[in-house]
Amino acid sequence: MEGAVTRYRILALLVGSLLVLLVIGMILKYGPTDMPAMAGIVAPVHGLFYMVYLVAAYDVWRRADWPLSKMVLIVLGGVVPLMTFWVERKVVSEARQVRPAGAAEPEPSGADSTRA
Repeated sequence: MEGAVTRYRILALLVGSLLVLLVIGMILKYGPTDMPAMAGIVAPVHGLFYMVYLVAAYDVWRRADWPLSKMVLIVLGGVVPLMTFWVERKVVSEARQVRPAGAAEPEPSGADSTRA
């Protein structure tokens, strides 16, 4: 589970940063400057990494066994500017609390393992 969360976290931060750059590029393209170059470069890169982000998000969602509504929130995180950073923090903190399926209960810290 930890590897899936790490992959998701890296991709979420990358997609969020690219989305902010894309918004800036769109402002430059359709604003008073008429400079379409940045949006033309960032848009396909963001789209590519967003698809990989969706795969990583699905992996975390599946492993954590969360409801579909949480997956919808994660998907929207890569589309709504600046929401990615908030969703990433929420997903990572909640995913770290999830115990993998089939994992044994942890031993109490004060347990005496020498009992016969």
